[in-house]
Amino acid sequence: MNGSLKSNYGIWEKLTKIDRRLIYLFLFLVVLIPLIYPFRLAPRAMTPVLKLFNHIDTIPKDKCLVISVDYTPDTEPELHPMTIALLRHAFSRKIKVGILCISLLGLGLAQDAISIVTNEFNSKALTRNDSVIYGRDYVFWGWQTPVLVPILGMGENISKVFPVDYYGNKTDTLEIMKTIKNYNDVGILVSISGSAIPFYYITYAQTQFGVRIGVGSTAVQAADFYPYINSGQVTGMMSGMKGAAEYEQLVEERCKIYARRKATDAMAAQTAAHLWIMITIIIGNIGYFILRRRK
Repeated sequence: MNGSLKSNYGIWEKLTKIDRRLIYLFLFLVVLIPLIYPFRLAPRAMTPVLKLFNHIDTIPKDKCLVISVDYTPDTEPELHPMTIALLRHAFSRKIKVGILCISLLGLGLAQDAISIVTNEFNSKALTRNDSVIYGRDYVFWGWQTPVLVPILGMGENISKVFPVDYYGNKTDTLEIMKTIKNYNDVGILVSISGSAIPFYYITYAQTQFGVRIGVGSTAVQAADFYPYINSGQVTGMMSGMKGAAEYEQLVEERCKIYARRKATDAMAAQTAAHLWIMITIIIGNIGYFILRRRK
């Protein structure tokens, strides 16, 4: 064995003996640095996201968008940007919005998303028509349970399911409720959840009342919904942080809404982490085969 070959083997032996704590330290830095100094990605929308965006973009003026906010703080990083992106899209197109929660923990998160987006729009508004006004442009119905009560009840009369809204107003006194009576007035209902709640909407609201259903799910849950997309029971879907980032990209490109994109910023860290993991796997496998040949 010549000296050059011995030197090469020595390098690979050293690489295979790196303390795994150093590898995890690098992974920590690879995730941390892009979170502090994110680099902007421009994700290309996949077909399910594009279908959802295009459908909402073409909702007739006499129909509304309904968002069911049913996620909890543990899935907030993936799902909260979806709610914010949907609200930005709807308000920029002057589409009326109804918001409800079937999960109690969704109430605070829904209110947070509403506050963020309405403040964005109203801080730039010059007239009342430019503003986003509660009761005229959107309504927050609040929380109702058990699951089937609001899902089936909204097919008959939404005001009876939610007699008072989240803020204590009588729902049927709100201007927006003159045009939103039941699912016949809903262009699409988007269920954003890390649980099985979207399946209830598909099974009962879509099948029984024919209302269009969109889904916002965590990445690990997304595969469960593809059969429903293929069958047409789900119109479109955002899956995980990537799906949220794709929708944010569409809202910025087509609606010219320039605001903080949390999912896109987080994708920078996720992408860097994936690259680092791929690099370590490749180096590890090359080293393994080279050293095995020596034996």
